[in-house]
Amino acid sequence: MAFVRCDMMSQALQMNTSFLAVLPEDRPLETAPVVYLLHGLTDNCTGWHRFSRVEAYARGRGAALVMPEVQRSFYTDMQAGGAYYTYVSEELPRFCESVFRLSARPRQRYVMGLSMGGYGALKCTLRAPKRYAGCAAFSAVTDVSAYLEERRADPGPLGREAAALFGPRRAAPRQDDLFALAEDLPAGAALPPLYLTCGEQDGLFAMNRRFAAHLERLGIPFAAEYWPGAHSWDFWDESVRRALERFFAD
Repeated sequence: MAFVRCDMMSQALQMNTSFLAVLPEDRPLETAPVVYLLHGLTDNCTGWHRFSRVEAYARGRGAALVMPEVQRSFYTDMQAGGAYYTYVSEELPRFCESVFRLSARPRQRYVMGLSMGGYGALKCTLRAPKRYAGCAAFSAVTDVSAYLEERRADPGPLGREAAALFGPRRAAPRQDDLFALAEDLPAGAALPPLYLTCGEQDGLFAMNRRFAAHLERLGIPFAAEYWPGAHSWDFWDESVRRALERFFAD
């Protein structure tokens, strides 16, 4: 596998930014499945490569990995900041397809992430399901409204951060609320396979179960697995291994 760090000028963000890519060396890149792998709130684009064995898992499946940098943006076109949703869902894939000749076919494009990145992966998929062949979310912040509720009264950095993301009301609009996005899907809409995991000792476990129940009420197909675990790299490493095995079975 080739390991690449790429710095690019993003028009969506109006600044230079970085991403990491792990690319198969034994096949034409346009034939490889591509996984856009999203980091969590306190990580950056290096987290997945530093703290998990995802490169080894991808090598065994012949998959390319793209790991973008989004700071603490919640993969959102921010009210006061960069257009990170546009960057991750549109600009970055176009760049990778042009520069690295990665596949532009939706049937070869996947998105996965942990915590904030799990939220980002689900948002990308629910807003544009035809772009992806599969989505996996590990320990995701599935209820961003509940997350924001804890920060609305905070006069410090966390409160200011929520205002920068979603405006002075610190309330996520429907286009950024996973529960609302699921409700707004057209009847009979074709969704790619969804795979959810969360540790039973994770602080986000209850909201993950609520989101799974919401999908079930709406009749949206998904697979979910829960097992003992915390909000930790040990859990996410096993989650991404299972996700790659699920999506790229021999």
